[in-house]
Amino acid sequence: MIRKAGLVLGLFVLSLPALAKGDVQAGEKKAMMCVACHGADGVSSVALYPSIAGQSEAYLVQAMQAYKKGERSGGQAEIMKAYVSGLSDEDIENLAAYYAQKSKPGQ
Repeated sequence: MIRKAGLVLGLFVLSLPALAKGDVQAGEKKAMMCVACHGADGVSSVALYPSIAGQSEAYLVQAMQAYKKGERSGGQAEIMKAYVSGLSDEDIENLAAYYAQKSKPGQ
């Protein structure tokens, strides 16, 4: 039983990259619009704006979708909504893939 669970877990871990939907190269091309606030590599130099490098791809997709739908408020939500309102779902997935593969600050 333990051996079977280990096999299933191992297969799951190996499939994680396949679960990612975004295209890193396409995301890099779209990322120019993010640089002013989030930094050239997704590492912000201004405390007001969060660093997004190394964040989970799924989290970044969810966050951008929430901004686009107006489900987030306060802080810089209106600015983010303006930036992501013109992005397609594919654009969002690509941006998320690009920033998720970047190194977190300090690593």
